[in-house]
Amino acid sequence: MTRLAVRPYSARQAAMLSQQGLHPVLARLLVARGLNDVKELSTGLDALIPPQALLQVGDAAMFLADAIEAEQKLLVVADYDCDGATACAVAVRGLRSMGAQVDYLVPNRFEYGYGLTPEIVALAVETKSPDIIITVDNGIASVEGVAAAQELGIEVVVTDHHLPGDHLPAAAVIVNPNQPHCNFPSKNLAGVGVMFYVLMALRAELRLRGHFEAQNQPRLDKLLDLVALGTVADVVKLDANNRVLVAQGLQRIRTGHACAGINALFRVAGKETRQVKAIDLGFTVGPRLNAAGRLADMSLGIECLLTDDLGRAAEIASQLDNINRERRAIENDMQEAAMQTLENINPQSSATLCLFNDQWHQGVIGIVASRLKEKYFRPTITFAPAGNGMIKGSGRSIPGFHLRDALDLVSKRAPHLIDKFGGHAMAAGLSLQEKDFEEFLSNFEQVGKEWLTSSQLEHVVETDGELEISDFNLDFISLLETQVWGQGFAPPVFNDQFQVLNQKILKEKHLKLFLEKDGQQFDAIWFNHTDGLPKLIRAAYRLDANEYNGRTKVQLLLEHAEAV
Repeated sequence: MTRLAVRPYSARQAAMLSQQGLHPVLARLLVARGLNDVKELSTGLDALIPPQALLQVGDAAMFLADAIEAEQKLLVVADYDCDGATACAVAVRGLRSMGAQVDYLVPNRFEYGYGLTPEIVALAVETKSPDIIITVDNGIASVEGVAAAQELGIEVVVTDHHLPGDHLPAAAVIVNPNQPHCNFPSKNLAGVGVMFYVLMALRAELRLRGHFEAQNQPRLDKLLDLVALGTVADVVKLDANNRVLVAQGLQRIRTGHACAGINALFRVAGKETRQVKAIDLGFTVGPRLNAAGRLADMSLGIECLLTDDLGRAAEIASQLDNINRERRAIENDMQEAAMQTLENINPQSSATLCLFNDQWHQGVIGIVASRLKEKYFRPTITFAPAGNGMIKGSGRSIPGFHLRDALDLVSKRAPHLIDKFGGHAMAAGLSLQEKDFEEFLSNFEQVGKEWLTSSQLEHVVETDGELEISDFNLDFISLLETQVWGQGFAPPVFNDQFQVLNQKILKEKHLKLFLEKDGQQFDAIWFNHTDGLPKLIRAAYRLDANEYNGRTKVQLLLEHAEAV
C-alpha cells in the first residue's frame, strides 16, 4: 500500500527565510528539511567542521607525519565499493602529494571477503611489504586482522565510518566519527570523507613541521570531486557538512577540474559534466565503479580514479561500462527469479523478506535486495552461494528498522546461526550456513514482527505539496538545482492533480505521458512502470529540465500516481 503525504513545515519560519531573500517555495522546502537560517546554506570550505573536532585525527596526523619523515612504506587497504574506491584514491593522491611512499591493495571480495582480515594482512606482506597499513572505509571491526598485522610488526591506522562492534581493534590510531567518545558533530561522513579529514589534519601537521609554507602546500581541494562521488554513492545523509563536500566537488566537476577517470566515466555514460547534479554521481558514475567490485576486481576502478593519462582513463571507463552492462543483465535475471519465487509468497503478510537462490551472484544481491525493498517496502535480505556450504546475504532496510541491530539481536538469540555480520541502519551484510537459511528466515521475521508496526510497513511518498502553475518553468528548476539534494535532504517532490491526455509504453519498461494542469500541458515519464493510468490522477513528481534535439523543456518525473 502506497499513500501520498505532505511534509510538515513552519509557515512562520518559511516566511522568515523568504524575508532573508529566498524564493517562497525554496524557503518552504528548506524549512521542511530542518533549515531555519540562510547561513546554513553556505557551501564554502570555511563552513566545514574543523578537523580537530574528529577524535584522534591529530594523533593520526602525527603518526603519518612521522612515517613520511622516516620514509616508511604505507599501504592503503580499501573496501571494494565506490566509497572504498574513492577513499583509496583520495588517500593515495593526497599522501603522495605530501611526499609519502604509498601503495594500495583492494581485496577481491569473492576470495577474501570484507575488511582487514588476517588473510589480507598475509597478502599485503607477500605482495607489498608495508611498514604501515591504512584502512579506508573498513577496519573498525577488524580485530583479528589488526592483531595479525601487529604480530608481523606492522602498525595499522584505521579510518572508517561504520558502526563498531563490541570491541575495537588495537590499532595504533582509529579515526571514525562513530567510535565511542567521538564528539564530531556530524556522524554522517562517508569513508572518503573521513580520509579527507585525515589528510587535512596531516597537511596542517606537516606545515607546522616546516615541510612547506601555506602558499605552496598541497591543494587538497583537488580531491573534492572524488570526495563528492564517494559521499553520494554511499548514500550517507547529506547533512550540512556533507553538503559542503558534495557542493564543492560538483563545482570542480562542472568547471572541468575533475580527475581524468571521473570525466571519462561521465563521457562513456553520455553525460555532460557542465550540468552534473548529485543524483548523477549516484546513478551514473557510482554504478559503473561499483560494477568492478561486484563482478571483477575493484582495483580496476581505483586505477581509473588514479590515472592522469586521458587515454588510459577512457580505456578503463569503457571496460567499466561493459562490466556494468553485464551487471545489469545479471540483475534483471535475478529480479525475475525473485519475482517468480514471490508468486508463491504474499509479501504483504510478512514483516520482512529473505530470499536465497543457488544460481544468484554474490556481487549483485545487494542491488536486488534494494529493488525488492523499494517494490514491497519490507526489510529485505537476498542470499547467494559462497562455497563450502556457506551463503552470503546483503540486506536493505526501511526507516524505523535498524538492520545491523536486527542481525545483532538474531545473533544473540541464536548464537549458532550467523557466522559474520556487519553494516548500519539501512544496509548490512552477513554470512551463514545454507542449511540454516530457513531458521534464520524465521528468526529474522520474528524480529520484524516485534519491531515494525503496520503503519511503518505502509509506503509513504513524502511530498512538498502543490506547486503553482507559474513555477513550472526552467528558471524555477535552475533555482532548485542551486541546492545539493540527496539522502537525508530529499529532492523536492510535489503533488498535484493532472488530466492524462495521452500515454504510451517506452522500451517496454517506462510509461511516457502527456499531462495537463490549469490549461498548461507537460511531458512526463514514470520510469520502470508500465501500468496505464486513469484520465484524472494525483501524481507525486519531480521537475526536470529535459534537453532533446537542442531544445530544453520542463518534464515531470513521476514517483507515484493514483486515481483522483
